[in-house]
Amino acid sequence: MSAGPEVRKLYVVLEETHADGVKKRKIPLRKAAAAVVFKNPFVDKYEDDLTLLYTWSESLGEMLTQKAVKALGVEPDAVESYGKAAIVGERGELEHCAAVLHPKLGKPLRDNVGGGKSIIPSAKKLGYPGAAIDVPLHFKNAAFVRTHFDAMEVRLPDAPRADELVLVVAVTDGGRPFPRIGGLTIDEVKGEDGLR
Repeated sequence: MSAGPEVRKLYVVLEETHADGVKKRKIPLRKAAAAVVFKNPFVDKYEDDLTLLYTWSESLGEMLTQKAVKALGVEPDAVESYGKAAIVGERGELEHCAAVLHPKLGKPLRDNVGGGKSIIPSAKKLGYPGAAIDVPLHFKNAAFVRTHFDAMEVRLPDAPRADELVLVVAVTDGGRPFPRIGGLTIDEVKGEDGLR
């Protein structure tokens, strides 16, 4: 196995919301995502030890988070929401997505967005070139802040191929455009347990 992943493509996308429904915003809300497409080292075989994917996710997660924050155009501390996702090609397993998302991706992501006490929401799926995934998002310091319950759709036109994995990190500079369903507000967050 190689020392690092065999990367085929990096993809960065910025979404700006200037209006929602009939109401316009004075300042657009922004979401940014960065994705990497790389060769899955475990295609067509079952492997108990997925440590290689854990290890790769640390460096890939740091790079993706930095690229997403840069695309967002804010300082890392100004990131409000985050999320992550992965798509595996048809010759891989859903567990390969879990291996790049869960054991070690959290630390580099949080380190590059000025912290974050809340769990990083995630999504995973088996897909094909052009398959979309909705990256779940919520406020980085308290999962129960309803204004930031959201998602960002990410789609790469030519990935994943059957023997590839796609890893995605998404960040935002705010919640939904015009939230009005109540609940915990950012000003009320205690930041003690990642929930409230």
